[in-house]
Amino acid sequence: MDYLVFFLTPILIYFFNLYIIKKKLLTNFSGETHQKFLGTKNSPLSGGIFLILFLLIIFIQTDLLTYVFLIFIFMLGLFSDLKILTLPLRRLFYQFILILLFVYFLSLDKVSTRIIFIDYVLQNYYIGIFFSTFCLIILVNGTNFIDGLNGLVLTYYLIVISLLFNLDLLNGINISDPNAVFFCYLLLVLIIFNLFNQFYLGDSGAYLLGLLMGYILIKMHEANPNISPYFIVLLLWYPCFENLFSIIRKFKFGKSPVYPDNKHFHQLLFHFFKKKSKLSNLACNNYSSITINIYNFFVLFIGGYNIYNTQFLIILILINILFYIIAYFRLLKFKYKLLISDEK
Repeated sequence: MDYLVFFLTPILIYFFNLYIIKKKLLTNFSGETHQKFLGTKNSPLSGGIFLILFLLIIFIQTDLLTYVFLIFIFMLGLFSDLKILTLPLRRLFYQFILILLFVYFLSLDKVSTRIIFIDYVLQNYYIGIFFSTFCLIILVNGTNFIDGLNGLVLTYYLIVISLLFNLDLLNGINISDPNAVFFCYLLLVLIIFNLFNQFYLGDSGAYLLGLLMGYILIKMHEANPNISPYFIVLLLWYPCFENLFSIIRKFKFGKSPVYPDNKHFHQLLFHFFKKKSKLSNLACNNYSSITINIYNFFVLFIGGYNIYNTQFLIILILINILFYIIAYFRLLKFKYKLLISDEK
């Protein structure tokens, strides 16, 4: 890949983002309950635009059909960011149709769980398509759920793609080494801009990145079937479990799972750091994001050296889930204990 592309990428992002800010495009609706952490309307929801533009460099010559579907999922998120598509259930319906077609046309129905009964059922073509669609929907929305702190989503997926590159697991999926390096570089550049609060990913960026990473991991496992499928589960455990846990939590309290709230793990951690320190909102935001990703880095790093060991990976996943639940309820208790004391 031409080194000029590496040089121009941050420059183009910087000036294009300045133009978006000047024209007040893709305004961040920071008054919503799940977007209050920085309290600014000056940072546009433009991260997805930079992703979709620069991903063209990677996919234009090798996998144009995949790129077309990435454009569609990006547009769906963009309509959400622009408040054109505001109803969550309608967005979920469009997601289902789009991702179903994505799975069908790209033949992403061949998945394995290493559980004999389930794998036997998944041999049915239609069940396999539905299962892959369901998993990708969980991932796409889970990615959107954790996109509440600067750098959280971008850094998490930078860790994932860097680990796959380090393990030489990207060669079988039409992503060359130079393209993989450029993708990591692009994520790194976006992380820097994001941490300095120059833009947010928005629904367009979160949907796009979630679907792309799901595609990469499915194709990677197809090319390396000896790898335990639970290595894939481990790589995606945080966004997927955040989604599933949020659905269960909202059902328990009689709330619709499709509507946003401010009780996600990263939001509670932000509140904890905010109350325990004298740092600014931006500093607490970034500190919370970095803390979560440092933990995930070590977890994924350990899993990366045990990619064939299904039993070890399952245990590691269960430990993560247990740790998440314990930490979540401790943070939740801390928040409401303070709220009660403040009322008194």
